[in-house]
Amino acid sequence: MKRILFALSFLLMAFCHAGAQNTASDIINQMSPGWNLGNTLEAKHWNGADLFNNKGGLAAETSWQPTRTTQAIIDYVKSLGFRSVRIPCAWVCGHISDAANYTIDTAWMARVKQIVDYCLNAGLYVVLNDHWDGGWLEEHIADTDAATVAKNKAVLAALWTQIAETFKDYDQRLLFAGLNEPNTEDTPKTTTLNNLLAYEQVFIDAVRAVGGQNANRVLVVQGPSTDIGKTTKYASRFFQFNDTAPGLLAIEVHYYNPWQFWGMEKDESWGKVFYYWGKGNHHSGSQHNATWGEEDNMKELLQKMKTNFVDKGMPVILGEFGANWRDLSGQKGESQEKHDASIRAHYRELHRLCQEMGGMVPMTWDINSCNQGGTKGIMTVVDRKNRTIFGTPAMQGIRDVYPEPSVEGVEAVRTGDAQHPAAVYDLQGRRLATFSSGYVGIVVSQGRKMLMR
Repeated sequence: MKRILFALSFLLMAFCHAGAQNTASDIINQMSPGWNLGNTLEAKHWNGADLFNNKGGLAAETSWQPTRTTQAIIDYVKSLGFRSVRIPCAWVCGHISDAANYTIDTAWMARVKQIVDYCLNAGLYVVLNDHWDGGWLEEHIADTDAATVAKNKAVLAALWTQIAETFKDYDQRLLFAGLNEPNTEDTPKTTTLNNLLAYEQVFIDAVRAVGGQNANRVLVVQGPSTDIGKTTKYASRFFQFNDTAPGLLAIEVHYYNPWQFWGMEKDESWGKVFYYWGKGNHHSGSQHNATWGEEDNMKELLQKMKTNFVDKGMPVILGEFGANWRDLSGQKGESQEKHDASIRAHYRELHRLCQEMGGMVPMTWDINSCNQGGTKGIMTVVDRKNRTIFGTPAMQGIRDVYPEPSVEGVEAVRTGDAQHPAAVYDLQGRRLATFSSGYVGIVVSQGRKMLMR
């Protein structure tokens, strides 16, 4: 019998209503593993001269990487088994059309919305933030001048009011993250922390005030410098926000550790680059074996987040995570095989621990630069242009914990754009190859819940 696809609007309504009952913990536990769009929407400008103007334009998307984001790319990311996408985004830096009123350029907002829609169409969760953004706030958390603080709060409220208004009808699959890595280094800890918490309260208030689905949206606040040690030290302060929606806050930290393994580019007088990480992966005779920051340290740090936040009802987003994959082929006495195994182990262990502990979602950083740069390395997993895997060891490590999704059926469905078949997923997030794959039951496609029979 020919299978018929019925679009059931009442099921969609029930789905959205049920979603509104989810807590932050419920949602975070559905988001692993996560993936970052890198600096794609957070590029072009690096200095204060580009703040509060519209110089960035839509061309900013391809200024640091060559590939314009498409539905096909996001569908490919989903097919790899990722269940959420973090979209780092600039607003103040290069995308303000009216500086006096802090108005976000309409074309830029529309493009951000389109990419969010790509992700939701693919059945992914989305975390949308205000990233480094020229450092307009991230580098000025410690400022205490009353006029400066007042202006910063006004800007933050204006930005998030506009963003929240644009997405007010979007369900809980869309999360907002107020900041990125609020810089609290080398400043008076108490003053800076108080400032940070005050700014995050402004973010919460602005989003909730817009109403609509924002009343039930998960909002993500950032720990000091998104550093685990600092964040857990002041953990109690992050349970003191005033929020009209209890149970819908999450805390964000980043995991780049140890520096000598993930990001250090060359040996220094004080220490060597770590090419090798993890038990069984050290290379005999090399001076580049990790001497700290391995599995035990990773477990210790994540356990701190679990004890101080997850166990108390506030889930954790590891908003950025990764390690540079290096080309050691020209290095005498070094082992590419051992280095590859180290990268794989690093990604595997973090994902394994987060899965085991629960309440934490790791989001892999990915910049779409398919050149390792020799021993400097690169943090790229997906080759977006060709829709293939570039960073094989990293992807292997993730799949050691989250195996490649199975695909049912063989025929691609074409609805609308013949070049980009619509993605179809079952309620466990597994992609089906086609509407006529033989699957019977409820599916999600292009943001709609449907019945296949």
